[in-house]
Amino acid sequence: MTLRLGAVSYLNTRPLTAALEDDRESFELHFDVPSACASDLRNQRVDLGLIPSIEYARNPGSYYIVPDVAIGCRGEVLTVRLFFRGAVEDITSIAVDRSSQTSIALLRILMKERYGLEPTFEPAPPDLDQMLHSADAALLIGDPVLPLVDPTLTAAAPSHVGDRQSLDLGREWVEFSGHPFVFAFWAGKPGAVSPEQVEKLIRARRYGETRVAQIASAFQRARAGSVELYERYLQSHISFEFSDAEIAGLKEFYRLAHRHGLIDSEPELRFFERSTS
Repeated sequence: MTLRLGAVSYLNTRPLTAALEDDRESFELHFDVPSACASDLRNQRVDLGLIPSIEYARNPGSYYIVPDVAIGCRGEVLTVRLFFRGAVEDITSIAVDRSSQTSIALLRILMKERYGLEPTFEPAPPDLDQMLHSADAALLIGDPVLPLVDPTLTAAAPSHVGDRQSLDLGREWVEFSGHPFVFAFWAGKPGAVSPEQVEKLIRARRYGETRVAQIASAFQRARAGSVELYERYLQSHISFEFSDAEIAGLKEFYRLAHRHGLIDSEPELRFFERSTS
């Protein structure tokens, strides 16, 4: 039976999906932004979704997680950034990219816990100029951030530099908590995948990690920019592991999300079974 997968369309997902796209008998892939992946899974348009970690906590008991595969970071993540002018302490309003509820929840926690701030949050399309026109700061995530941190592109786009500053939310979280951060993982209803399919998803991740240079080159051909940046991003900024360290970080995120009223309770982490053969 072909498994319907809802995957995030960003570059950081491609090491997880490259092998799956070549196995069309086993997997049917649908790509979209994180919030849409979560909606597709809730509405059973896919069997398994690469969902934002906050989505799992907002549906306690509904999903199981594929072990050993995640999208996270152990320091600077590069593509989840808060842009602003002036001092952080002066931020009273933030325009936020609507496509990731996890990043918004993480930002709320960091603003309160690290800076003692409770700014208003205003959903907005991911247009940095417009966002900073309507609010003191702007949260951008994913591929739209890459041109803003790519020196080969920013030199030709002076509006992207100047007096703007930014905070990297991955680095902020790791410095604050001492844990890695988990942005997303494969999840689905109980019984959605067999142990053998779980192993295929894990093997696909391992294959993708060996193909980072090729994935970065293909992305550069489609988007321009620096292939060196894209390769470094996938190798040094994104972590695809879901080890005990990531689990500890995820539990701390859920603890703080509950403390700040962003989720109703701290969910139990339930994982699909792996094949023993």
